[in-house]
Amino acid sequence: MSDNKDFLGKEPIGKLLLKLALPTVAAQMINMLYNIVDRIYIGHIPKVGAMALTGVGVCMPIIMIVSAFAALVGNGGAPRASIFMGKEDKESAENTLGNCFFVQILISIILTVVLLLWNRDLLLTFGASKNTISYAESYMSIYAIGTIFVQLTLGMNAFITAQGFAKTGMLSVLIGAVANIILDPIFIFGFHMGVKGAALATVISQACSCIWVLSFLFGNKTVLKIKTKYLLPKAKIILPSLALGLATFIMQASESVISVCFNSSLLKYGGDIAVGAMTILTSVMQFAMLPLQGVGQGAQPIISYNYGAKNAKRVREAFWLLLKVSLSYAVILWLCVMIFPQGFAAMFTTDTELLQFTKTALRIYMACMMLFGIQIACQMTFTSLGKAGASIIVAIMRKFVLLLPLIYLMPHIVTKNRTMAVYLAEPVADFFAVTFTMILFRFQFRKAMNQIEQKR
Repeated sequence: MSDNKDFLGKEPIGKLLLKLALPTVAAQMINMLYNIVDRIYIGHIPKVGAMALTGVGVCMPIIMIVSAFAALVGNGGAPRASIFMGKEDKESAENTLGNCFFVQILISIILTVVLLLWNRDLLLTFGASKNTISYAESYMSIYAIGTIFVQLTLGMNAFITAQGFAKTGMLSVLIGAVANIILDPIFIFGFHMGVKGAALATVISQACSCIWVLSFLFGNKTVLKIKTKYLLPKAKIILPSLALGLATFIMQASESVISVCFNSSLLKYGGDIAVGAMTILTSVMQFAMLPLQGVGQGAQPIISYNYGAKNAKRVREAFWLLLKVSLSYAVILWLCVMIFPQGFAAMFTTDTELLQFTKTALRIYMACMMLFGIQIACQMTFTSLGKAGASIIVAIMRKFVLLLPLIYLMPHIVTKNRTMAVYLAEPVADFFAVTFTMILFRFQFRKAMNQIEQKR
């Protein structure tokens, strides 16, 4: 524990963030390859690529929900484990890890049963049409089998990063991503399995990552180890962890609800091509969001540990550096999307009609993306400080109070092009959400810092 204290509590913040954020950003970028590489290969399947891409895009809301449950447990438990480590309470930190591991397995079993029994019904509800349901069902029927691998890889990997083992966390994702990149063309084109091949490659790849993660957390190199005596869930341990993870869960799970609303509205006004474009737009948005989340995850152990150790100066320094880095990245990527939208769209399709449509939609959909650096920095800091209530309020405000109604309102406000008006809901919601988040954060952060300074 003393080495870890020196590492998180004494090294210069800039050097520490670089050391932790580079691997976590790389891990997020690599993790993104799972879905994006699938879509790139699927979009280039001869003759049926555009329709197959749309079909797999309909699966994304379900995949988002699976990932959201992993975040509910992992992203809630990991910051609490870091805070306990800052307080030099290793027993509570390992108790948190063990409880979260058990609950993650339980959730995985329930999700697998639900997806295997009702995947067709869910896909039709989530926007599949008679033209795309066969592709969507083929992908999801195989993906569902690997649910437990996805859950344990994403959820438990958060505990590796939270201890300061950022490179190990990156390797967890790298192993699976490399396997996926290699297996995708073999199964899709070599064995002529199409979308089923893409799903099978993903499942095998996640299984490889899962084995690596569990080997580390059960091994001797980790500071916090999964121990049998801590597996039985205790309310005082697991409930605060789930409460803290609820904000991230709402953010990710609501993406699926939002995706369903977008798909149904786009299908109404623009048909299958508009839904297909949405698959590309969400892929580019992932490209924007995941590195930001990676920087935030790199800062999380620093903020959580020093908050637990009541070192307000280092917490403030870590936040301001996180904000500067996040905002700079968001602005640079926003400029790239605005100047070269066709380049991003061309990664996923060669279909001329879809390419031209997406080029216009992308500029509209990503119009306020430069503000996301502020949103993510504040949101990740709320979570790192254990402020579950504030995190939940911010997540609900952006998704449910603003974006959800706007998806249906904008086509009636901007009637000239109703399809593009649906995409416009995203930047309008983002602008007001970021404004709200900044105001709330200013008061909450100042209050939290005053509290720990008074207790020193």
